[in-house]
Amino acid sequence: MIYTVTFNPSLDYIVSVNDFQLGKTNRTCAEQILPGGKGINVSTVLQNLDIENVALGFTAGFTGEELLRKMNSIGFHCDFIHLNSGCSRINIKMKDFDGTEINGQGPVISQEAIRQLMEKLERLKADDILVLAGSIPESMPDSIYHDILAALNNRGILFVVDATNNLLLNVLEYHPFLIKPNNHELGEIFQVELSSRESVIPYARKLQEKGARNVLVSMAGEGAVLVAENGEVFMQPAPNGTLVNAVGAGDSMVAGFVAGWTQKKDYRHAFHMGISAGSASAFSDLLATKDEILTIYRTLT
Repeated sequence: MIYTVTFNPSLDYIVSVNDFQLGKTNRTCAEQILPGGKGINVSTVLQNLDIENVALGFTAGFTGEELLRKMNSIGFHCDFIHLNSGCSRINIKMKDFDGTEINGQGPVISQEAIRQLMEKLERLKADDILVLAGSIPESMPDSIYHDILAALNNRGILFVVDATNNLLLNVLEYHPFLIKPNNHELGEIFQVELSSRESVIPYARKLQEKGARNVLVSMAGEGAVLVAENGEVFMQPAPNGTLVNAVGAGDSMVAGFVAGWTQKKDYRHAFHMGISAGSASAFSDLLATKDEILTIYRTLT
């Protein structure tokens, strides 16, 4: 079974505004409300690919109830811990201003809630896949990723980690099956600028030396690179298409890779599924569908 964890999920309020003006009353010309959070995005794309999975995390308040309703409508199984106080956050994303968004803080996560999550994770068994993705609320300890992998270490669970800086570096000693930095995040770790596919390879290998098994580096318009644990290196330019919405593209790449690995246990197939899913989401208003992913996949093989 595949499990995803989203520590601070959100309702994403995605709006388009014609001729936006500061200090004025602006009215939307289009809007969407979608469940958000990196783990939830991974679960959504896995579900679109008919891959069974369970989404874990925390919800709170009326926004949390709406989050659960929307996730249940997508169809994947949810096992979220509902908090007694606060509200799950609402993130505002300005579709016409690429990268412009206002993200909420989210509820306070108590030690008791963390204990409940750890109790659920203790049920995982050998060959299960656990995806930890995204930032953590300020109320949670900085060590939470490390604590989870330490608790589940040596049980045959495949860990997938999509996080930045110390959240990522602190788990490498537990040999995560897959990590997925983008080229900018990888460059920040080693204080270098990485702009070509070839340039990321030695730094991906440095993360392998620190413990990572497979390093998948997303590079937006430059495509992606996989440095696999068997020594193989796969590089792929970005497929042709029109960028519509980059939100969730990286999460979709993780989902595609995980889906591909579960299907064939083959790194080339998993890499191409990852590229296809990430690109399909980037070329769509919503997260990628199975047909959209497979259409791109057929151009890569």
